[in-house]
Amino acid sequence: MKRNCSLSDISDGNLYDVNDLVEVSCNGCKGQATCCHGMGYSIVLDPYDVYRLTTNLNVAFEQLLVDKVELNVVDGIILPNLKMISLDEQCSFLNKNGRCDIHSIRPGICRIFPLGRYYENGGFKYILQINECQNNSKTKTKVNKWIDTPDGKENEQFIIDWHYFLNAIQEIVKNAEDENLIKNLNMYLLSNFFMQKYEDKIPFYAQFNERLSKAKGVLGMEQFE
Repeated sequence: MKRNCSLSDISDGNLYDVNDLVEVSCNGCKGQATCCHGMGYSIVLDPYDVYRLTTNLNVAFEQLLVDKVELNVVDGIILPNLKMISLDEQCSFLNKNGRCDIHSIRPGICRIFPLGRYYENGGFKYILQINECQNNSKTKTKVNKWIDTPDGKENEQFIIDWHYFLNAIQEIVKNAEDENLIKNLNMYLLSNFFMQKYEDKIPFYAQFNERLSKAKGVLGMEQFE
Protein backbone atom coordinates (compact mmCIF):
# COMPACT_ATOMS: atom_id res chain seq x y z
CA MET A 1 0.00 0.00 0.00
CA LYS A 2 1.58 3.24 -1.18
CA ARG A 3 1.87 6.24 1.10
CA ASN A 4 2.10 9.67 -0.52
CA CYS A 5 4.19 11.51 2.04
CA SER A 6 7.80 12.46 2.73
CA LEU A 7 10.22 10.30 4.73
CA SER A 8 10.55 13.03 7.33
CA ASP A 9 6.81 12.88 7.99
CA ILE A 10 6.68 9.18 8.82
CA SER A 11 10.20 8.06 9.79
CA ASP A 12 13.33 9.01 11.71
CA GLY A 13 14.86 9.98 8.37
CA ASN A 14 17.34 7.09 8.16
CA LEU A 15 17.53 4.22 5.67
CA TYR A 16 18.49 0.82 7.11
CA ASP A 17 19.98 -2.40 5.72
CA VAL A 18 19.37 -5.86 7.16
CA ASN A 19 22.55 -5.79 9.28
CA ASP A 20 21.90 -2.39 10.81
CA LEU A 21 20.84 -1.93 14.41
CA VAL A 22 17.52 -0.17 14.88
CA GLU A 23 15.39 0.60 17.93
CA VAL A 24 12.38 -1.61 17.24
CA SER A 25 12.10 -4.36 19.83
CA CYS A 26 9.02 -3.78 22.03
CA ASN A 27 10.23 -6.37 24.59
CA GLY A 28 6.92 -8.21 24.29
CA CYS A 29 3.56 -6.44 24.20
CA LYS A 30 2.00 -9.22 26.33
CA GLY A 31 -1.26 -9.20 24.43
CA GLN A 32 -1.67 -5.43 24.50
CA ALA A 33 -0.38 -4.71 21.00
CA THR A 34 -2.25 -1.75 19.55
CA CYS A 35 -0.77 -2.63 16.14
CA CYS A 36 -3.08 -5.68 16.10
CA HIS A 37 -6.18 -3.50 16.42
CA GLY A 38 -7.90 -0.98 14.18
CA MET A 39 -5.63 -1.51 11.19
CA GLY A 40 -8.46 -1.48 8.67
CA TYR A 41 -7.40 -2.92 5.31
CA SER A 42 -3.71 -2.06 5.75
CA ILE A 43 -2.27 -5.52 6.54
CA VAL A 44 -2.06 -6.49 2.88
CA LEU A 45 -0.90 -10.04 2.15
CA ASP A 46 1.54 -11.06 -0.55
CA PRO A 47 1.88 -14.54 -2.11
CA TYR A 48 4.51 -15.63 0.45
CA ASP A 49 2.16 -14.70 3.31
CA VAL A 50 -0.59 -16.80 1.74
CA TYR A 51 1.81 -19.68 1.11
CA ARG A 52 2.82 -19.70 4.78
CA LEU A 53 -0.75 -19.49 6.04
CA THR A 54 -2.27 -22.11 3.74
CA THR A 55 0.54 -24.68 4.03
CA ASN A 56 1.08 -24.33 7.79
CA LEU A 57 -2.61 -24.17 8.71
CA ASN A 58 -3.45 -26.79 6.06
CA VAL A 59 -6.31 -24.74 4.62
CA ALA A 60 -7.22 -23.47 1.18
CA PHE A 61 -7.13 -19.74 0.46
CA GLU A 62 -10.92 -19.82 0.08
CA GLN A 63 -11.22 -21.09 3.67
CA LEU A 64 -9.23 -18.10 4.93
CA LEU A 65 -11.72 -15.83 3.18
CA VAL A 66 -14.53 -17.17 5.39
CA ASP A 67 -13.48 -15.28 8.52
CA LYS A 68 -9.73 -14.52 8.59
CA VAL A 69 -8.94 -12.69 5.37
CA GLU A 70 -10.87 -10.34 3.09
CA LEU A 71 -10.38 -8.78 -0.34
CA ASN A 72 -10.10 -5.04 -0.95
CA VAL A 73 -8.86 -2.70 -3.64
CA VAL A 74 -5.27 -1.54 -3.04
CA ASP A 75 -4.00 1.13 -5.44
CA GLY A 76 -6.39 -0.15 -8.12
CA ILE A 77 -5.73 -3.88 -7.61
CA ILE A 78 -7.79 -6.38 -5.60
CA LEU A 79 -5.53 -7.90 -2.93
CA PRO A 80 -6.12 -9.89 0.28
CA ASN A 81 -5.64 -8.40 3.75
CA LEU A 82 -6.02 -9.61 7.32
CA LYS A 83 -9.56 -9.04 8.56
CA MET A 84 -10.32 -6.93 11.62
CA ILE A 85 -13.25 -8.20 13.69
CA SER A 86 -15.43 -7.41 16.74
CA LEU A 87 -16.16 -4.05 18.33
CA ASP A 88 -12.51 -3.31 19.10
CA GLU A 89 -11.45 -4.06 15.53
CA GLN A 90 -8.90 -6.71 16.46
CA CYS A 91 -7.02 -8.95 14.08
CA SER A 92 -8.94 -12.13 13.29
CA PHE A 93 -5.92 -14.20 14.35
CA LEU A 94 -5.75 -12.88 17.92
CA ASN A 95 -6.82 -15.39 20.58
CA LYS A 96 -8.90 -14.68 23.70
CA ASN A 97 -5.75 -13.61 25.56
CA GLY A 98 -4.90 -11.04 22.92
CA ARG A 99 -1.93 -13.03 21.62
CA CYS A 100 -1.23 -13.88 18.00
CA ASP A 101 -2.19 -17.43 17.06
CA ILE A 102 0.03 -17.36 13.95
CA HIS A 103 3.05 -15.52 15.34
CA SER A 104 5.62 -17.87 13.79
CA ILE A 105 4.00 -17.51 10.34
CA ARG A 106 2.66 -13.95 10.68
CA PRO A 107 2.55 -11.83 7.50
CA GLY A 108 5.50 -9.76 6.33
CA ILE A 109 3.92 -6.43 7.28
CA CYS A 110 3.48 -7.71 10.84
CA ARG A 111 7.04 -9.07 10.94
CA ILE A 112 8.73 -5.81 10.02
CA PHE A 113 6.51 -3.44 12.07
CA PRO A 114 7.31 -0.70 13.12
CA LEU A 115 9.69 -0.77 10.17
CA GLY A 116 8.51 0.00 6.67
CA ARG A 117 10.07 -0.32 3.23
CA TYR A 118 11.30 2.51 1.03
CA TYR A 119 11.64 1.49 -2.62
CA GLU A 120 14.10 3.13 -5.00
CA ASN A 121 16.43 2.22 -7.88
CA GLY A 122 14.95 -1.25 -8.31
CA GLY A 123 15.44 -2.23 -4.67
CA PHE A 124 14.46 -1.11 -1.20
CA LYS A 125 15.73 -0.04 2.21
CA TYR A 126 14.02 -0.21 5.58
CA ILE A 127 12.74 2.84 7.43
CA LEU A 128 11.76 3.21 11.08
CA GLN A 129 8.23 4.58 11.22
CA ILE A 130 7.61 7.06 14.02
CA ASN A 131 4.42 7.42 16.02
CA GLU A 132 3.29 3.94 14.92
CA CYS A 133 4.19 1.70 17.86
CA GLN A 134 2.79 3.02 21.15
CA ASN A 135 5.09 0.90 23.30
CA ASN A 136 7.81 3.24 24.56
CA SER A 137 10.01 0.49 25.99
CA LYS A 138 12.19 -0.42 23.00
CA THR A 139 15.65 -1.84 22.55
CA LYS A 140 17.96 -2.03 19.54
CA THR A 141 18.24 -5.15 17.44
CA LYS A 142 19.48 -6.05 13.98
CA VAL A 143 16.92 -5.65 11.21
CA ASN A 144 17.32 -9.22 9.95
CA LYS A 145 16.93 -10.65 13.44
CA TRP A 146 13.79 -8.58 13.98
CA ILE A 147 12.23 -9.71 10.70
CA ASP A 148 13.16 -13.34 11.44
CA THR A 149 12.47 -14.67 7.94
CA PRO A 150 14.42 -17.64 6.50
CA ASP A 151 16.20 -17.47 3.15
CA GLY A 152 16.79 -13.74 3.53
CA LYS A 153 18.31 -13.08 0.08
CA GLU A 154 15.61 -15.04 -1.76
CA ASN A 155 12.92 -13.34 0.29
CA GLU A 156 14.35 -9.91 -0.45
CA GLN A 157 14.39 -10.65 -4.19
CA PHE A 158 10.80 -11.91 -4.00
CA ILE A 159 9.70 -8.69 -2.27
CA ILE A 160 11.38 -6.62 -4.98
CA ASP A 161 9.93 -8.69 -7.82
CA TRP A 162 6.42 -8.61 -6.38
CA HIS A 163 6.51 -4.88 -5.65
CA TYR A 164 7.63 -3.81 -9.10
CA PHE A 165 5.33 -6.31 -10.81
CA LEU A 166 2.38 -4.81 -8.91
CA ASN A 167 3.57 -1.33 -9.89
CA ALA A 168 3.44 -2.35 -13.55
CA ILE A 169 -0.04 -3.84 -13.11
CA GLN A 170 -1.22 -0.67 -11.41
CA GLU A 171 -0.10 1.33 -14.44
CA ILE A 172 -2.08 -0.97 -16.73
CA VAL A 173 -5.18 -0.58 -14.56
CA LYS A 174 -4.77 3.20 -14.30
CA ASN A 175 -4.63 3.59 -18.07
CA ALA A 176 -7.29 0.99 -18.91
CA GLU A 177 -10.68 2.21 -20.09
CA ASP A 178 -12.33 -1.22 -20.35
CA GLU A 179 -13.90 -2.23 -17.02
CA ASN A 180 -14.06 -5.87 -18.14
CA LEU A 181 -10.31 -5.83 -18.77
CA ILE A 182 -9.68 -4.55 -15.24
CA LYS A 183 -12.04 -7.15 -13.77
CA ASN A 184 -10.47 -10.02 -15.72
CA LEU A 185 -6.97 -8.83 -14.81
CA ASN A 186 -7.82 -8.81 -11.12
CA MET A 187 -9.41 -12.24 -11.29
CA TYR A 188 -6.33 -13.61 -13.04
CA LEU A 189 -3.98 -12.18 -10.42
CA LEU A 190 -6.07 -13.58 -7.56
CA SER A 191 -6.27 -16.99 -9.19
CA ASN A 192 -2.63 -17.24 -10.26
CA PHE A 193 -0.94 -15.90 -7.12
CA PHE A 194 -3.39 -16.62 -4.28
CA MET A 195 -6.17 -19.10 -5.02
CA GLN A 196 -4.08 -21.68 -6.85
CA LYS A 197 -2.72 -24.01 -4.17
CA TYR A 198 0.96 -23.78 -3.25
CA GLU A 199 2.71 -27.10 -2.64
CA ASP A 200 4.41 -27.41 0.74
CA LYS A 201 6.92 -29.93 -0.64
CA ILE A 202 8.28 -27.49 -3.22
CA PRO A 203 10.24 -24.34 -2.25
CA PHE A 204 7.95 -21.31 -2.40
CA TYR A 205 10.29 -19.12 -4.43
CA ALA A 206 10.50 -21.66 -7.27
CA GLN A 207 6.69 -21.78 -7.41
CA PHE A 208 6.36 -18.01 -7.29
CA ASN A 209 8.97 -17.39 -9.98
CA GLU A 210 7.22 -19.86 -12.28
CA ARG A 211 3.87 -18.12 -11.73
CA LEU A 212 5.41 -14.68 -12.15
CA SER A 213 7.07 -15.65 -15.43
CA LYS A 214 3.78 -17.13 -16.68
CA ALA A 215 1.84 -14.01 -15.69
CA LYS A 216 4.29 -11.71 -17.48
CA GLY A 217 3.90 -13.83 -20.61
CA VAL A 218 0.11 -13.84 -20.41
CA LEU A 219 -0.01 -10.09 -19.81
CA GLY A 220 2.62 -9.24 -22.43
CA MET A 221 5.10 -7.98 -19.84
CA GLU A 222 8.20 -9.85 -20.99
CA GLN A 223 10.12 -6.57 -20.88
CA PHE A 224 10.06 -6.85 -17.08
CA GLU A 225 11.97 -10.14 -17.14
